[in-house]
Amino acid sequence: MMAAIEELGFVPLLDGGIAGFSAEEMVDDECRYVVTADGWDWPLWKWKGPIITEGNCVYGKFFNSKAGFVSKQWWPDWCNWRRSKSAEPAPGSIEETIMLTLQEHGSLITRELRALCGFTGAKMRSRFDSYVTRLQMQCRIITEDFVYPRDKHGREYGWGWSLLTTPERLLGREACLCEHTPEQSRELIINHLRHILPNASDAQLLRLLG
Repeated sequence: MMAAIEELGFVPLLDGGIAGFSAEEMVDDECRYVVTADGWDWPLWKWKGPIITEGNCVYGKFFNSKAGFVSKQWWPDWCNWRRSKSAEPAPGSIEETIMLTLQEHGSLITRELRALCGFTGAKMRSRFDSYVTRLQMQCRIITEDFVYPRDKHGREYGWGWSLLTTPERLLGREACLCEHTPEQSRELIINHLRHILPNASDAQLLRLLG
C-alpha cells in the first residue's frame, strides 16, 4: 500500500465513486472488513497508523470530506491548491480557536481537542467534527497517527481515535511551501489524475480535486 501511494500520489481510503481508486479496492479480499466470531477484523483499517508513521505520505479527510492519503511528493501542490480556496481562519473564529489549540499542544486526539475548544455540550460532537473536517479539506489539519484504547489485558480494541496535528508541525514548514502558483498546482494535479485515472470523467476528477 505504501508503494501504491508513492506511485499514484493520491489514494482515497474507501470507495469514493471512481471504480478501483481506493485503498479498500486495491487490497486483497482477505484484507477487507469481515465479521468474525469475536467481533470484526479489518487489516486495512489497522494499517492506517503504520502507513502514516512509516510511509512517505500524509493522511486526512482530503477527498470530498472523506479520508485518504497524499504522497509527500505531491503534498506541496495539494496543500498549495487547497489552501488557496479559502482564507486563513478569521480572528476569533472557531476555526482559529481549533488551530491555536493544536499549535499550543502539538497534537491531540479529537475528543481532547473538542473539550479544550469548549464543545462539551449535547449534540456538540457532530458540529465540532464538521469544523475539523473543513480544516482538513483546507490542508490545515492532518492525522498524525491513531490512538487505541486498551482492555484490562493491555490489548488494543475499537476503531481508534485520530491524533490530529498541523502539517507544519509534523512535516516541517518547508514541506508546505510550493514554488508554483495555486493555478499551476491545480493544473499539475488534474493532469496527473487524468493520467492515472484515464476512465474517470472530468466531473469525477474535479470532485476529487475539490
